[in-house]
Amino acid sequence: MEMNKYTRRAFIGGLICMIVIALSTFLLGKLSGYEAKILIKSSLDGINTLCNTIALASATILALLLTLLGLSSTTKSELKKDYYHEVLIIAKLDTTIFIAAVITFLIFNLPITESSNVPDNWFSTLYYISLGISSLLSAGLIVVVLLLYNTVVNIIKIVGLGRKDHPLVRDESNKIEN
Repeated sequence: MEMNKYTRRAFIGGLICMIVIALSTFLLGKLSGYEAKILIKSSLDGINTLCNTIALASATILALLLTLLGLSSTTKSELKKDYYHEVLIIAKLDTTIFIAAVITFLIFNLPITESSNVPDNWFSTLYYISLGISSLLSAGLIVVVLLLYNTVVNIIKIVGLGRKDHPLVRDESNKIEN
């Protein structure tokens, strides 16, 4: 994946999200297994809601990418392959996040806190794993939205404002290139 300034900016946004969540976790301090078990019980509804929201947002973004491709193909300007590579990256990342959110939702619906076979000292590890997965999913969705934002801005500049000098528009002299 090529890291242009827009892609880099999107990944920095996701990284900032993860750092904020990691700092919040650090400020909570070390938890005992029993405290973690109680926190897991109380946060399961929130985690499930987060996973549902991310899955819904990801599916919606994939559908909107189809609309974006339809709009792109009807433009008078011929777009370079780089534009379609950007859309492909968004689609791949979004699909990965969708799958991860659904799997996470399914895993966190297992009644682990009701099981007597799980030792109490495991719950603190499970709690931190759930925070890590939640932060990864959230950061991933932020990256997808920022990448999508950059793509929409490019389409507005090309189609709406008719910029022929945009870096993603093939000029007449280089029709064979890209």
